[in-house]
Amino acid sequence: MKYKELVMSDKFPITPEGYEKLNQELTKLKSVERPAVIIAIAEARAHGDLSENAEYSAAREKQGFIEAKLADLESKLSRAEIIDVKSLSGDKVVFGATVTLVDEDTEEEVVYRIVSDIEADISKGAISFSSPVAKALLGRNKGETVEVYTPKGLKYYEILDVQFIS
Repeated sequence: MKYKELVMSDKFPITPEGYEKLNQELTKLKSVERPAVIIAIAEARAHGDLSENAEYSAAREKQGFIEAKLADLESKLSRAEIIDVKSLSGDKVVFGATVTLVDEDTEEEVVYRIVSDIEADISKGAISFSSPVAKALLGRNKGETVEVYTPKGLKYYEILDVQFIS
């Protein structure tokens, strides 16, 4: 499936690592958190009058949060399109690529890995494919200069390298 088709569909790209992280979170919610909140509700219910029972209200609220999170994770996992970065190659920037850029004004080099919204973590150099920088880079080739509108104004980056590392 091509990137444009993927973005236009209900599916969204994710790395195998990101998919596994979501799956682990889902498993933890189902096997640890959900049973714990059910026990907490039962214990609070045993204390009597539910209308004035703060423990019961808090446990029910937590249960609602857990059930909503479970539904969200199950939805994301069912719509995920796993992109195996190891199978990619070339000089074109696509989802999963690790891109080395140089700011043409400051000569500062930065390295970003383009990942899903769920996996994005700027402190680890992982940016979302829907971010302004990634949008400017996607489809471009090593050696090209890209124009990026940032909160600090217009920036120009040269693509120094494109790698596919997981």
